[in-house]
Amino acid sequence: MLFIVAISFSQMIFAQSDVINAFKQSYTYEKNGEYKKAVEELKKVYDANSYEINLRLGWLNYQAGVFTESVAHYQKALNLMPYSEEAKFGLILPKAATGKWDEVIELYKKILANSPNNTVASYRLGLIYYGKKQYDKALGLFEKVVNLYPFDYDGLIMLAWTNLQMGKSREAKVLFNKALMYSPDDKSATEGLKLIK
Repeated sequence: MLFIVAISFSQMIFAQSDVINAFKQSYTYEKNGEYKKAVEELKKVYDANSYEINLRLGWLNYQAGVFTESVAHYQKALNLMPYSEEAKFGLILPKAATGKWDEVIELYKKILANSPNNTVASYRLGLIYYGKKQYDKALGLFEKVVNLYPFDYDGLIMLAWTNLQMGKSREAKVLFNKALMYSPDDKSATEGLKLIK
């Protein structure tokens, strides 16, 4: 009985070692821009129940421009770990690359439902709404970013532009000037202030 347990344990160690070596090789290939070879390394040790392998394959396939495979692996990772924000952020990449903006918006909303103060999700979702000229939706998201990070340039400049687009010149002017405190020669803030004067 002890002999069987010892053999099973040593097989487990060798299998784990193979997975770690596959990850190591995949990083080397990735560093050289050889994404397909990196994918091949991980496929040698592929386990459908491995969150980590599926997540990595999602990333590598995205880098290789194989978006369908990327989505499939990120989705498998997400199915294995439904609360994972990294898998959701990963899944957003190929969805955005293929122009599936409604799905991207839903993924950001799911992240924010789980982590309401996630400034990355708030900011990026705000950018999407701003691009769609849905300034009222963008405003609340950028306000959250600025409330949590009051001297963050990206949040300040987008909140300023959103206010300007909504006709709130006084608020926009204050925010553009704060952005200039962060980046004194900033072209975007300077341009915004010229539009107010």
